Amino acid sequence: MKKILSFLISLFTLITYAQVKQYTLEECVMIALEKNISIQQSELDLEGADIDKADAFGNFLPRINAQSQHIWNNGLSQNITNGLIENLTTQFSSFGGNIGVTLFSGKQNINQLARANLNIISRQYQLEDMKDDISLFVANSYLQVMFNKELEQVQKYQLQLAQQELERTQIRIDAGVQTKAEIYEIEANLAAQEQALVQAENAFLLSRISLAQLLLITDYENFDIATVDYDVPLSQILLEKPKKIYEKALTLRNDVKVGATNIEIAKKDIDLAKGALLPSLSAFYNYNTRISYSDRFIETGNLIETPIGVVKENGSIVVTQFPEREISGAQSFGDQFSQNDGQSYGLSLNIPIFNGLSVKNNIKRRKLNLKRTENLFEQTKLDLENTINQAYNNAEGAYKFYEASKKTLKARREAYVMAEQRFELGVMNSYDFIQAKQRYEISASDNVRAKYDYIFKLKVLEFYFGLQITI
Repeated sequence: MKKILSFLISLFTLITYAQVKQYTLEECVMIALEKNISIQQSELDLEGADIDKADAFGNFLPRINAQSQHIWNNGLSQNITNGLIENLTTQFSSFGGNIGVTLFSGKQNINQLARANLNIISRQYQLEDMKDDISLFVANSYLQVMFNKELEQVQKYQLQLAQQELERTQIRIDAGVQTKAEIYEIEANLAAQEQALVQAENAFLLSRISLAQLLLITDYENFDIATVDYDVPLSQILLEKPKKIYEKALTLRNDVKVGATNIEIAKKDIDLAKGALLPSLSAFYNYNTRISYSDRFIETGNLIETPIGVVKENGSIVVTQFPEREISGAQSFGDQFSQNDGQSYGLSLNIPIFNGLSVKNNIKRRKLNLKRTENLFEQTKLDLENTINQAYNNAEGAYKFYEASKKTLKARREAYVMAEQRFELGVMNSYDFIQAKQRYEISASDNVRAKYDYIFKLKVLEFYFGLQITI
C-alpha cells in the first residue's frame, strides 16, 4: 500500500511539474516583442508610412476620371409630330471622361516621395528602438525574478539551519548540557526565519506575476523561468572607456538614427514649401458625348415641290424643292455615341504671383522646425552620453560592491561556523550565537542582491555597446 501511495504522489508531482512552463530570457523577449501593444502600434505606424509612400508615388501617375448622367426634362416644349406646344417629358444621357497629368510642380512630387522614403526609415528606427527598450525592460524583470528565486533559496537554506540548530539545542538540553532558557532565542530565530521565507516566497511570486503580465500571460500559476545555474558573467566591457562606448553607441542606437533621419525629413519639408513658389504645368484631355431618346424627323429621299411665287411677265409659277421628312424613333445608342462626341485637350500653366505671404511664412515655419529638430538631436546625443557615463559608473560601482559583498559573506560564514562550534561547546550563549547567524544571513542576502544588481547594470552597459542581451 505504501508503494502504491508513493507511486501516486510521484506521478502527481511529475504531472504538476510538466504543466509548469519554464521560459528562458530569449523566449520571454520574443513573446514580449510579439505581443506588446506599443510595438504593434509602432508596426501600424510603419504600415501607415508605406501607404504615404504609395500616395507620393501616385502623384506621378495620371488622373483618369469618367462621368455620366441621365436627365429628364419636364415642361412646355414643341411636339415635333404636330408642332404644338405641350407639356412633354424628354430624356437624354451624357457621358464623358478626362485624363490629367502633372508635368511639373516645383519638384514637389519628387520631394514628397523622398520625404515618404525618409519617413519609412524613421518609423523603422522607431520600431527597432522600441524593441530594444522592451527587451531591456523584460531582461530587468527576468533578472528580478531570478534574484527573488535565488533569495528564496537562501532563505530556505537559512531556515534549514535554524531548524537544525533547534534540534541540536533540544538534544543538548535533554542531555543536560544546556539550560532550557537557551532554546527561546533559537525558537525566536526560527520564527523570524519562517517569516523571512514567507516574504521571499511572496516576492518571488509577485515578480513572476509581474513578468507574466508584461508578456500578457494570464496563467500565472503555471508560469516560471528556466532553472539556470547562473554565475556572475565575465565581461570586458568595463575595460573600455566610456568615450569609446559612447562613440560606438552613436553608430548603433536607433534613437540616434531616428534623430538624424528626422533632420533630413525637416529639410525635405523646407524643399516642399519652397516648391509652392514655382509654377506648375499640367496636361489634360477631355472626351464627351450625348444621347437623346426623343423622336426625330428623317428624310425619306423624296423631294416635294412647293410654289414660292409667280413670274410677273408671263404668270409662271416659281417652285422650290424640299426634302420629304417623316417622324422616326430615336437614333440607335451606338450611332449617337459616335456622332455626338467631342474632344478637348491642352496644357494648363499656373504661376503663383501673390498668395498673402502664406507660402513664405510656411517656409519660415519649416526652417524653425528644422532648428528644433537639430536641437532635439543634439539633446539626444547629450542624454545618451550622460546615460552611458552613469551606466558605466553604476556598473563599475556595482562590481566593486559585489566583490566586497563576497568578502563580507566569506568572513560572516566563517564567523558563523566558529560561533556554531562555540555554541555547541557551551562557551557562547544563544543570544550571541543568534546575532552571528543573523549577520551571516544578512550578508548572504546582500550578496545575492549585489550579484543581480551588478548583472543588470552590466547588461545595460553592454546594451549601449551593441551587445545582445543574454543570460
